[in-house]
Amino acid sequence: MEVLPKVESDKEVAIEEAEEDRQDEVNEDLLKLEETLCNIQITPTPCSLPERAQEVDLSQYPTSYKENSPQEKLLLAIADNFCCQYVHLYPDRKPLLLSPLNECGVQKFVSTTLRPTLLSYPELYSWEGCASFVSEFLSLEPLDPPIDPPRHLYSPTWLMQTQRGSCFDFSTLLCSLLLGAGYNAYCVSGYAVKEMCLLNQSLQECPLLVTHVKGKATEQKRQVKKYSVKPPRDLRSGFEQRQEERRQADAQAILLKKQQEAERLQERERLPPDPLLGLRVHCWVLILSGNREVPENFFINPLTGKSLSTTNKCFLGIESIWNHQNYWVNMQDCRFGCVEMNFDLGDAVKWEYLLYGTTGQSLLLIPDMKKQQEAEDDEEVLTQSHVSYPYQMLHAPSTRCPGGMKVIQYRKAKLEKFAPYLLPDGLVTRLTSYSDLDCTQPSTVKEWYQHRHDHLEERELKKTSNVTNEHFRPGRSYALKSHRYITMTPETERQMDFYSHARADGLARRVEMPFEMTETFEDRPDFMYHRHVVFGKRIKVFGPSNTEAPDQGQRPLQKVVEQFNRDRSKPAGEDVAERIFLVSEDRIQVTYHREDDRIIPAWRNFIKPRDSVPKQQPIQIHLQLVRAILGVREQEESSIELHISIYNTARNERARCHREALERTAKEERLRQEEKELDFLAPLLAQLGDPENLTRQAALQLRNDCLADLKQRLIDKANLIQARFERETQELQQKQQWYQKNQLTMTKEDEDEYLAYCSDAMFRIHILKLRLSRHKDKAPQKYLALDERLRRDPRLANHLW
Repeated sequence: MEVLPKVESDKEVAIEEAEEDRQDEVNEDLLKLEETLCNIQITPTPCSLPERAQEVDLSQYPTSYKENSPQEKLLLAIADNFCCQYVHLYPDRKPLLLSPLNECGVQKFVSTTLRPTLLSYPELYSWEGCASFVSEFLSLEPLDPPIDPPRHLYSPTWLMQTQRGSCFDFSTLLCSLLLGAGYNAYCVSGYAVKEMCLLNQSLQECPLLVTHVKGKATEQKRQVKKYSVKPPRDLRSGFEQRQEERRQADAQAILLKKQQEAERLQERERLPPDPLLGLRVHCWVLILSGNREVPENFFINPLTGKSLSTTNKCFLGIESIWNHQNYWVNMQDCRFGCVEMNFDLGDAVKWEYLLYGTTGQSLLLIPDMKKQQEAEDDEEVLTQSHVSYPYQMLHAPSTRCPGGMKVIQYRKAKLEKFAPYLLPDGLVTRLTSYSDLDCTQPSTVKEWYQHRHDHLEERELKKTSNVTNEHFRPGRSYALKSHRYITMTPETERQMDFYSHARADGLARRVEMPFEMTETFEDRPDFMYHRHVVFGKRIKVFGPSNTEAPDQGQRPLQKVVEQFNRDRSKPAGEDVAERIFLVSEDRIQVTYHREDDRIIPAWRNFIKPRDSVPKQQPIQIHLQLVRAILGVREQEESSIELHISIYNTARNERARCHREALERTAKEERLRQEEKELDFLAPLLAQLGDPENLTRQAALQLRNDCLADLKQRLIDKANLIQARFERETQELQQKQQWYQKNQLTMTKEDEDEYLAYCSDAMFRIHILKLRLSRHKDKAPQKYLALDERLRRDPRLANHLW
């Protein structure tokens, strides 16, 4: 019974010794591996540097761009081994894009080129904003040849400086932004149609012109039951039905003719077949569901910034995908494109992973949680990005387009985008619609503006009718919301909408014609909601020389109609519903609201006396506002001003100069304060009133006072050290006397405490004794050094030598 535990313990010792021997062997292997990796040197080929390397100063790049760390060398060795096995097993498939050259001509694993980046711009917190920014910020350089992946994969740092790149560079930058924003994003290397690879959108409708048309709901057929009530007799006219059928047939013929015309246009626009269909290499971004509440997987074309379904026919196949942690190769059949593709990366049958870890397989395959954590740590070290944080991106969203401008050609439309503050009128977007496929006959021009002092946001010009429609944001003069006009000349056809809540009169809309004007009001205290004014022909006025005067006066009023809502605080018979001013007849007709039990409302007529004095009509005062608005608009268009926020330090010149002046003043004040603190004569000069020039007597007095002050400070310091020395000595003596009296009754703990106190006290006394001795030796030297410094001071030198 006593032997079994001993045998069991011997087994445990043997197992532990074997485990230690195995661990020693592993450590030796790791040391040999590290030595081998340090000796590995990956040198670029003679043509490895990109052609645009002269545009960027590569000497300013960090070392991680130009060299490979031991972890990167190991990762490249793993990728090379993986590629060799892949080529051996699948000789018919194209080589994978695993380790392309970066801008410095150094091989880098594609996952290390991704750098999760989050910028402090609210528009880049969503995938829509990130995709729109990348598509506008970069210019496309097509792949050459189009059937092979690129030899170079540039970092976001390079892209921020050149603003040009291939589809792989677009995807790298976009994926970095999406990863920083919290999306589960991946770069996808595969094949797509020619129009997508070359960014040809000439056959696509412009997104700003696409309108969603709601279809008419069809009537459901009623099920006729056997014992249901028979429908009423059809009393419609047969002649009218035949006429209606004829009209429908004519409309159907017209519709068919339009469809045939559209088909002929489509046949004309149809591109010839692509001989490289299915072979053109393209790169885009995949976002998997889960993170950021993404309900389902979808693709993003980084060249256009649009989201597309994973079953879209423009994508013809996938070779591989990768993120900042791992790399996966597609093992699924792509004969039907990506329609039936499964994006479960944990399925090792459909996706072959490069690195083993949590991103490559399920956690259930690793039973030991400690080994699982070690695998995760190893993977994070291996796939660490070599790209530094792209600080150039901090101001990139403000520049937006390459060179500040970008032009996109759509079907019968051209879209122009400009960087903010690039154009003096604040134009940021212009959309020109054409009536022909060759885009030679413009039909509509729509412009969007930003940062304008006149609060203009949109302007639309219809070329066929020459009608201009302007829209303003809140805050401008007269609370003008929109303005539709043909010409800025007063008393012509126009329509003005206003922010009624910002006006005292509650005016919401004014529609003006040459001889009519209609106004609509909202929330007025007098309950008026409509006013219609009819004008007469202007009477020509001739000057003294029998010539027509330039100012012909106001148009004569003929009729004014005002309508009011119901005021429940008054009886209906006393609440005015309509008021008509017949100016030409000198008569006013008032109609009241109808009572509930009446058919005809009450009304009254008022006739103006012939001898009454004419007064200025309020309608004419209202019309003067139209002239004032038009005058302000002409002045604003002649001298356009852009609003620059005080927080925009790059463009606000006044704020920048003010900030620089404050910083310069603060720096000067800080330097003066530092000089004053270091000036040992400052307190003594302050006592003399800070004189600019010193007399000999004042200089001698200043020298004597300064030396006397130093002498006193040295004496005070010596006395302070001496006092501390005497106090420590006295306390030690008292403690020794206490020990002599109580040593027979002391415990072991009290005696140890006493000995520790004596040791500390003796150490302090020794230190104080050394400090006092050193102070006595240094004091004369400090005194002589101060005297020499005073003699060399420029303020005292002329009087002391």
